[in-house]
Amino acid sequence: MAAIIGAGTRQSSYQAVSAAVIGNVLEWYDFAVYGFMAGIIGKNFFPGTDETTELLKAFLTFGLGFVARPIGGIVIGRMGDTHGRKAALLLTIFLMALGTVLIGVLPTYASIGFAAPALLLFARLMQGFSTGGEWGGSTAFIVEWAPKGRRGLFGSFQQMSVVAGLLLGSAFAALLNTVLTPAQMGDWGWRIPFLVGGLLGPIGIYMRRTIEETPAYAKVLSVSTAPETGPSGLALAAQAFGFTIVWTVCFYVLLTYMPSWTAKYMNLTPALALWSNTIGLIVLVISIPIMGHLSDRYGRRPLLLICCAAFIILPWPLFKFLSSGGVPFAVLVLIQIGIVVAIGVLLDTFVVRSLLVPALTIDIGRRVWWPSRLAKSAS
Repeated sequence: MAAIIGAGTRQSSYQAVSAAVIGNVLEWYDFAVYGFMAGIIGKNFFPGTDETTELLKAFLTFGLGFVARPIGGIVIGRMGDTHGRKAALLLTIFLMALGTVLIGVLPTYASIGFAAPALLLFARLMQGFSTGGEWGGSTAFIVEWAPKGRRGLFGSFQQMSVVAGLLLGSAFAALLNTVLTPAQMGDWGWRIPFLVGGLLGPIGIYMRRTIEETPAYAKVLSVSTAPETGPSGLALAAQAFGFTIVWTVCFYVLLTYMPSWTAKYMNLTPALALWSNTIGLIVLVISIPIMGHLSDRYGRRPLLLICCAAFIILPWPLFKFLSSGGVPFAVLVLIQIGIVVAIGVLLDTFVVRSLLVPALTIDIGRRVWWPSRLAKSAS
């Protein structure tokens, strides 16, 4: 499999990975910007309750988008096996752009009543379905194009693009909260990030239309049979599923929810809370390829174990300290930087380790689609 993955030319590899990464940035910007606008969305779509309940309902809608992610992983992941990675990635970015524009143009509860949160939920489910296919599809695409011995580094580009999308959303939200008044943000300013995300969608679609299929996918199509994977492969798939739970919880609680938490429990302004989060995301983008290189050099397992232990031990004392009152902004930034570096290690090592199972591709939300089935369907 390593020989297959390294079969493409270096130039083709860089071009394909670049197109996938840029599309992934736009995709995750669209998905994540909702979390940074959650407080305002709660007031516009779930009014009539206290501020905490509005925020909880807004994040409940955010969370329900994850219900569709396993379904998207299964459906679009299967499509990536039978119709190609390129077709699957084009579908994901189209659906994400559509769902994002829908949120940006939705009337609020004051205009259409209960239909407003119902349509908001529909848009989030569409985004979740798209994201379920995007994560696994883009990861498989990038790692399959990686040169031999550099899968950790190339795999880090996928996670770097995910965080870059969050960074773009966080920075844009922070900028809007800085230049617009709270009244303007609540009235119409919150729509701008969603509409901009929808306009960026065609750029990602155009770039992904120009990419080629991975050498690994082309090789599987050219053979009539493929080796079956035994119990060891299934055990690795189960381990990958467990690590997915760990990093997903850490990722969304410590990055997407963090601005809302610091604004409420540390009494920061929305702009300061978002700028703190943005600084952390900048550090994360920088650290991810470094950690990917280290995982190539020193192995995935030790880094995974250290980070999992850190996320079991540290969150409770850190959040207790931050909520104690009087914590300087600079200390908050330093704590967030430490958190994101650990997240960077966890993301990189998980991505590559989960994709190194012989003769199969693991995708979030699906168990296994055997290459032998792919070959039979192609024939």
